[in-house]
Amino acid sequence: MRLLIDTNILVSAALFPDSVPAKAFSKAVTPPHEAVVCDYSLDEMRRVFNRKFPHRLGDFERFVSSLTLAVEIVRTPDQEESVAEESAIRDVNDRPIFRAAVNADVDAIITGDKDFLESGISKPKSLTAAEFFGISYS
Repeated sequence: MRLLIDTNILVSAALFPDSVPAKAFSKAVTPPHEAVVCDYSLDEMRRVFNRKFPHRLGDFERFVSSLTLAVEIVRTPDQEESVAEESAIRDVNDRPIFRAAVNADVDAIITGDKDFLESGISKPKSLTAAEFFGISYS
Protein backbone atom coordinates (compact mmCIF):
# COMPACT_ATOMS: atom_id res chain seq x y z
CA MET A 1 0.00 0.00 0.00
CA ARG A 2 1.38 3.39 -1.00
CA LEU A 3 0.59 6.08 1.58
CA LEU A 4 0.98 9.84 1.90
CA ILE A 5 1.48 10.95 5.50
CA ASP A 6 -0.17 14.30 6.25
CA THR A 7 1.47 17.09 8.23
CA ASN A 8 -0.61 16.65 11.39
CA ILE A 9 0.46 13.01 11.66
CA LEU A 10 4.12 14.02 11.19
CA VAL A 11 3.90 16.72 13.87
CA SER A 12 2.22 14.36 16.34
CA ALA A 13 4.71 11.59 15.62
CA ALA A 14 7.65 13.96 16.17
CA LEU A 15 6.27 15.36 19.42
CA PHE A 16 4.77 12.21 20.92
CA PRO A 17 6.78 9.10 19.97
CA ASP A 18 4.43 6.73 21.85
CA SER A 19 1.23 8.12 20.30
CA VAL A 20 -1.10 6.41 17.83
CA PRO A 21 0.08 8.79 15.05
CA ALA A 22 3.69 7.75 15.78
CA LYS A 23 2.70 4.08 15.64
CA ALA A 24 0.84 4.66 12.37
CA PHE A 25 3.89 6.48 11.00
CA SER A 26 6.13 3.54 11.96
CA LYS A 27 3.76 1.10 10.30
CA ALA A 28 3.53 3.26 7.16
CA VAL A 29 7.31 3.34 6.67
CA THR A 30 7.64 -0.43 7.11
CA PRO A 31 7.31 -2.84 4.16
CA PRO A 32 5.10 -3.84 2.53
CA HIS A 33 4.01 -0.20 2.73
CA GLU A 34 5.59 2.65 0.81
CA ALA A 35 5.34 6.02 2.56
CA VAL A 36 5.60 9.40 0.89
CA VAL A 37 5.64 12.92 2.28
CA CYS A 38 5.26 16.00 0.13
CA ASP A 39 7.69 18.90 0.35
CA TYR A 40 4.75 21.20 1.22
CA SER A 41 4.13 19.16 4.40
CA LEU A 42 7.77 19.43 5.44
CA ASP A 43 7.61 23.21 5.03
CA GLU A 44 4.31 23.34 6.92
CA MET A 45 5.74 21.17 9.68
CA ARG A 46 8.69 23.54 10.09
CA ARG A 47 6.29 26.51 10.34
CA VAL A 48 4.23 24.72 13.01
CA PHE A 49 7.31 23.94 15.08
CA ASN A 50 8.69 27.47 14.74
CA ARG A 51 5.35 29.00 15.76
CA LYS A 52 4.00 26.59 18.38
CA PHE A 53 6.97 24.53 19.60
CA PRO A 54 10.16 26.59 19.22
CA HIS A 55 11.57 24.88 22.31
CA ARG A 56 11.22 21.51 20.49
CA LEU A 57 13.10 22.39 17.28
CA GLY A 58 15.70 19.73 18.16
CA ASP A 59 12.95 17.09 18.10
CA PHE A 60 11.86 18.42 14.71
CA GLU A 61 15.38 18.22 13.28
CA ARG A 62 15.94 14.68 14.58
CA PHE A 63 12.57 13.51 13.28
CA VAL A 64 13.10 15.02 9.82
CA SER A 65 16.60 13.50 9.63
CA SER A 66 15.20 10.01 10.23
CA LEU A 67 12.12 10.69 8.11
CA THR A 68 14.15 11.43 4.99
CA LEU A 69 15.71 7.97 5.25
CA ALA A 70 12.35 6.21 5.57
CA VAL A 71 10.04 7.97 3.11
CA GLU A 72 10.00 9.23 -0.43
CA ILE A 73 9.81 13.03 -0.56
CA VAL A 74 7.54 14.06 -3.44
CA ARG A 75 7.09 17.39 -5.15
CA THR A 76 3.91 19.29 -4.48
CA PRO A 77 2.27 20.21 -7.80
CA ASP A 78 1.53 23.90 -8.38
CA GLN A 79 -2.02 25.24 -8.33
CA GLU A 80 -1.95 25.26 -12.14
CA GLU A 81 -1.76 21.47 -11.92
CA SER A 82 -4.95 21.21 -9.84
CA VAL A 83 -7.27 18.23 -10.14
CA ALA A 84 -11.07 18.37 -10.24
CA GLU A 85 -11.59 16.36 -7.03
CA GLU A 86 -9.66 18.82 -4.88
CA SER A 87 -12.64 21.20 -4.77
CA ALA A 88 -14.22 18.68 -2.35
CA ILE A 89 -11.58 19.66 0.22
CA ARG A 90 -12.88 22.70 2.12
CA ASP A 91 -9.55 24.13 3.28
CA VAL A 92 -7.64 25.48 0.29
CA ASN A 93 -4.42 25.09 2.29
CA ASP A 94 -4.94 21.30 2.24
CA ARG A 95 -5.41 21.10 -1.52
CA PRO A 96 -1.67 21.13 -2.35
CA ILE A 97 -1.26 18.03 -0.17
CA PHE A 98 -4.13 16.34 -2.01
CA ARG A 99 -2.53 17.25 -5.37
CA ALA A 100 0.73 15.70 -4.17
CA ALA A 101 -1.13 12.53 -3.14
CA VAL A 102 -2.82 12.23 -6.53
CA ASN A 103 0.41 13.00 -8.38
CA ALA A 104 2.31 10.40 -6.30
CA ASP A 105 -0.43 7.83 -7.03
CA VAL A 106 -0.98 6.87 -3.39
CA ASP A 107 -3.69 4.53 -2.19
CA ALA A 108 -4.43 6.48 0.97
CA ILE A 109 -3.64 9.60 2.97
CA ILE A 110 -3.04 9.11 6.69
CA THR A 111 -4.43 12.23 8.34
CA GLY A 112 -6.27 13.66 11.29
CA ASP A 113 -7.62 16.53 9.20
CA LYS A 114 -11.42 16.60 8.93
CA ASP A 115 -11.19 18.41 5.60
CA PHE A 116 -9.71 15.22 4.13
CA LEU A 117 -11.70 12.77 6.23
CA GLU A 118 -15.06 14.40 5.43
CA SER A 119 -14.33 15.18 1.76
CA GLY A 120 -16.04 12.07 0.37
CA ILE A 121 -13.08 11.45 -1.94
CA SER A 122 -12.49 7.73 -2.37
CA LYS A 123 -9.18 7.75 -4.29
CA PRO A 124 -6.98 8.26 -2.50
CA LYS A 125 -8.83 7.17 0.59
CA SER A 126 -8.36 9.22 3.77
CA LEU A 127 -7.62 7.26 6.94
CA THR A 128 -7.06 8.38 10.51
CA ALA A 129 -3.93 7.12 12.24
CA ALA A 130 -6.10 4.82 14.36
CA GLU A 131 -7.89 3.40 11.31
CA PHE A 132 -4.62 2.75 9.52
CA PHE A 133 -2.92 1.28 12.56
CA GLY A 134 -5.89 -1.05 13.08
CA ILE A 135 -5.98 -2.37 9.53
CA SER A 136 -5.06 -6.03 9.24
CA TYR A 137 -3.57 -7.51 6.09
CA SER A 138 -4.25 -11.20 6.52
